[in-house]
Amino acid sequence: MAKRVAMVGLGFGSEFIPIYQAHPDAEVAAICRRNETELNKAGDQFGIDRRYTQYEDVLADPDIDFVHINSPIPDHASMSLAALDAGKHVMCTVPMATNIEDCRKIVEKVQQTGLKYMMAETVVYSREFLFIKDLYEKGELGEIQHLAASHPQDMDGWPSYWQEMIPMHYATHVVSPCLGLTDALAEYVSCFGSGRVREDIAKKSGCSFAVESCHIKLLNSDVSAHIWRFLYDVARQYRESFDVYGTKKSFEWTLIENEPHVLHTAKKPEHEIAEKIEVPDFAHLLPEEIRRFTLPSEIHDSEHLSFVQGGGHGGSHPHLVNEMVRALVDDRDPRPNAVTSANWTCVGICAHESATKGGEIVRLPEFTLG
Repeated sequence: MAKRVAMVGLGFGSEFIPIYQAHPDAEVAAICRRNETELNKAGDQFGIDRRYTQYEDVLADPDIDFVHINSPIPDHASMSLAALDAGKHVMCTVPMATNIEDCRKIVEKVQQTGLKYMMAETVVYSREFLFIKDLYEKGELGEIQHLAASHPQDMDGWPSYWQEMIPMHYATHVVSPCLGLTDALAEYVSCFGSGRVREDIAKKSGCSFAVESCHIKLLNSDVSAHIWRFLYDVARQYRESFDVYGTKKSFEWTLIENEPHVLHTAKKPEHEIAEKIEVPDFAHLLPEEIRRFTLPSEIHDSEHLSFVQGGGHGGSHPHLVNEMVRALVDDRDPRPNAVTSANWTCVGICAHESATKGGEIVRLPEFTLG
């Protein structure tokens, strides 16, 4: 039987509707948006009759198996918890929450109810990550020696609530590939703040740092990762990079968007070989009915800032949909599940705490360690 989803939040969230509609095991049962005019516009566009302006009405609908939450970040935790209380499975866009206590509540609620929770982290389903993961699993990278990721992004022009955001509280796009490659969890972090944002941003966010730069110690591993983030007042093109350094091969993200990435091969025997590469698409991992959605041509709102700056999220959307739907059909935990999602999210929360303490080591909370 098809799993019935309610799509909550129809800005960026609308991109997922046609994917669910095409998936052989899914059905869009309802849509929800506060703005009734925009709600009806989406409903008419996608042919969806069941429309809600109140989230509470979504949760009261017995025909809905799970919610896919794409609401603003401050609502993620409360909406996830309300859905779990109502007996609905949850897929929620990043981050899980912006404080450790809300992450804890979600993990505990999932454990108590047996319901599924998945944080819809795009990076670990992007074609670049899937390519690197494939190299790693085939042994072509050798032993992993170091991991690094960056997410510079100028948020001027985005919705005003971003001015209240602390850089490391939106860090899952750089945390997730560093931990997800080897299915590791973070044990502890040390983070430094650098520079200053303008006064109005500092006042709204409570964070004066222009850049936050963090080292992550991987649990039960001799490997560490380095990540950095900024949101305002640094001159740098948007980039969500992921670099992997192995004993046999290393992958480095291009410095400029839409240029080739670089693969380095170890000495053979006299020198390292560097080559520019084109990363292949990984649509073959998906049901045939939704493979086309990895392509930028299937994005219906290509002017949305998340796509203008986000490069189409690396073709990740159909992979996210398929992972959640298959987890429900197969009655297994999705990847990332609640514990992993909490670990990835709490890395950023703990990193900011470390930065406010001059780089002091901050350990991840026990409930995020499995």
